[in-house]
Amino acid sequence: MAEKTIRIGTRDSELALWQAHTVEKKLNDLGYKTSIVAVKSQGDIILDKPLYELGITGIFTKTLDIAMINGDIDIAVHSMKDVPTALPKGIVQAAVLERANVLDILVHKGNADFGDKPSTIATGSLRRQAQWFNKYPNHTVVDLRGNVNTRMQKLQDNDWDGAVFAAAGLERINLKPENYINLDWMIPAPAQGAMLVVAMENDNYTLDALSQLNHIETEICTYIERQFLRTLEGGCTAPIGALVTYNEDQDTLHFQGVLLSIDGKQKLEINKTVDISEWKKLGFHSAQEILNNGGTELMQKIKESLKK
Repeated sequence: MAEKTIRIGTRDSELALWQAHTVEKKLNDLGYKTSIVAVKSQGDIILDKPLYELGITGIFTKTLDIAMINGDIDIAVHSMKDVPTALPKGIVQAAVLERANVLDILVHKGNADFGDKPSTIATGSLRRQAQWFNKYPNHTVVDLRGNVNTRMQKLQDNDWDGAVFAAAGLERINLKPENYINLDWMIPAPAQGAMLVVAMENDNYTLDALSQLNHIETEICTYIERQFLRTLEGGCTAPIGALVTYNEDQDTLHFQGVLLSIDGKQKLEINKTVDISEWKKLGFHSAQEILNNGGTELMQKIKESLKK
């Protein structure tokens, strides 16, 4: 096939643009031609098939999925933790970039002593909310949505004591303030800190280009975490955390997984170290252990409570 310009689709938030330009530079350094295409919302895009037939579900990825299927862009770059575990029909995972900081952090107003006093913490994540309640049951958690810039501004504009962010997102666009605490006790979202590039499964030129950006260690660790999520979730959004780390010296994988009730009162954890050879089913088997030890009942409760 003749050389082509790879069109990189992106939303227009500062973080989304940073991610798109990062991939663009990597491709340019390899000698590929690229262009950045800002994609508008899907409201004015007409498809001849309903979205559910194409398997399009992700609230953060839907617009770019549709643009790719329509042929308006060749690739899309996402924060991997925002991408549904099942990709739409025709779209495939083409590269996982080397992972950045996996931690959640608490950005606060100058007082980090949250121990016993009633405090108000902001987050739009059920996972963060549940883990916060589990540690600080006397606190209030308020909803916080929007891109990272919007959420940082809302924290400044309100009388909350702090808000929880993914460290990687703030670090990438130099928004990480001085007033923060690393929440190393909070298990991150599956694939947090990793960037995923997707493309169409029949676009061999683009797939070959992107394969050169893939970081195998990150790909394996995020695969396990997302397999854990998919096995537990069954299409439901639940407070689930997972983190896999690779020990190069011992050639082992360390897996941490957690499922919590929405109020944080119930917490089912798994913590294990296995040989690297067990990676393909590690997420699945870990999820099965959780399900067999009360997780099935807890997931049912979560699904019922989210319907209300």
